[in-house]
Amino acid sequence: MLAQDPALVLMDEPTAGMTAQETRKTAELFIRLKGQHTLIVVEHDMGFVRDIAETITVMHQGRVLAEGSADQVSRDERVREAYLGSGGIDHA
Repeated sequence: MLAQDPALVLMDEPTAGMTAQETRKTAELFIRLKGQHTLIVVEHDMGFVRDIAETITVMHQGRVLAEGSADQVSRDERVREAYLGSGGIDHA
């Protein structure tokens, strides 16, 4: 399905600027690629991420902050503080 059949596909913000319908179609495409390719997606649209991801890794200031299912990372207090809190995380 992809040119040259890569083992690894890296995507940076693939749904940026897309309509909701385009985002759904992109999610369907990514789901079809599962099992055929390793997909690494950098994305801030968490609805899209929930639709396509089995494992989510949250990065903060160049470090892995949390990893797991969408439910696990969304409940992680460190993730909530870093992305929803005021001032982020103190690594001291």
